[in-house]
Amino acid sequence: FPSHDIGEFKTEDGLCFELAAVGLDKIDIDIQVDGDTLRVTHDGKQDNERNYIARGIARRSFDLAWKVASKFDLSQLEARLSKGLLTIDIPYAESKAPKKISIK
Repeated sequence: FPSHDIGEFKTEDGLCFELAAVGLDKIDIDIQVDGDTLRVTHDGKQDNERNYIARGIARRSFDLAWKVASKFDLSQLEARLSKGLLTIDIPYAESKAPKKISIK
């Protein structure tokens, strides 16, 4: 499966998934939300027409799924693919977003 990072990198924004997607176009990747589960898949086709001397680039299929906490709003998910990096941003659910408390 591809290398990936998951975190609340900017805590005011929500959850961010970053997946290595080198050589893939956006039509090659399928993103689905089912309840509280985020699934990212790619059906890697084998290239049998090439005669490789060495193979170091992983072009295999993957099917990754994560349960996402209810404090994040999967219905507002945004995804983008740029320079071989798939980024999926999931904002906090409005009622569960962190709030800064002022001291009086």
